[in-house]
Amino acid sequence: MGAFMKGIKVKTFHLLLVSALLFSACNNATSSAFRADNHVDFDTIRVHERYHLDEDSTKPYCDVQVVFVYPVSSSRVNVDTLQRSFVKHTFGTSYQSLLATQAVNGYVKSFVENYRKDAAAYKESTSDIMELNALLSEEEIADSEHTLKEQFYSYYESLSDSVVYNQYGLIAFQVKQSNNKGGAISYDSYRNYVINVKNGSQVTENDIFNPGYDTALQGLIITSLLEQHGVKTISELEELGFFGVQEIVPNRNFLLNDKGIIYTYNKGDYSAYQLDAPQVFIPYAAIRSLLRENSVAYKLANL
Repeated sequence: MGAFMKGIKVKTFHLLLVSALLFSACNNATSSAFRADNHVDFDTIRVHERYHLDEDSTKPYCDVQVVFVYPVSSSRVNVDTLQRSFVKHTFGTSYQSLLATQAVNGYVKSFVENYRKDAAAYKESTSDIMELNALLSEEEIADSEHTLKEQFYSYYESLSDSVVYNQYGLIAFQVKQSNNKGGAISYDSYRNYVINVKNGSQVTENDIFNPGYDTALQGLIITSLLEQHGVKTISELEELGFFGVQEIVPNRNFLLNDKGIIYTYNKGDYSAYQLDAPQVFIPYAAIRSLLRENSVAYKLANL
């Protein structure tokens, strides 16, 4: 509300004051329905376990690390519902009925057990190959495609989540998973989720965009990639290691904050694996006309 000019007439002043009070009342009503603070508190569980085959420290092993950030209390919403949503999206639907600690321990136990099974299957297959090699000459063995590795591979897994936005009835968080099963390269993936704090449901593209949004967003995504990498053409992007950029589409893997929407494209989707996973930011100013009226994104865009 602007400052009143000196010398203003009493009647006009009275009308403006009444209008200001009405505006303030309406604005407060809106603010109370769309509060900035979600009043959700978080905790973190950290687990690191290494298991050597046959419990022999000289043999290959699996190494699994989990860092799980999850909601533990709230003065306004059902935190149990929120926690189940975090568990489900971080560990998978088979864990969604478990408490946070149970889910973490269950995931680690399952990873170790799967490693044991893979090692046992490898041992069985190598035994079969050794039996076959016993029937072959040295020359035939050298030419054979059935080569043996002396020991089974070591496995590595890292799983973590991080809250990137926690305001105005939304929690946006990202799950990062990195694993290696004996190769030279670790495989990384990023999964993004936006949760409606009130009911714990996931916010989807269809919830926030009008029909036909995908075609309009395609051009904005390409423009963002060009700007990020300081180039002017798709051909120049391709020279940097991107591919199929002309076919790039919204991939449902997004985050929201009070500035705009952020899409993550995992390595290998539209770029060489040697490149970092592309993060595409599009401000609300560029997509305001695409937003569903009264959606959570629409409200954030009009803050």
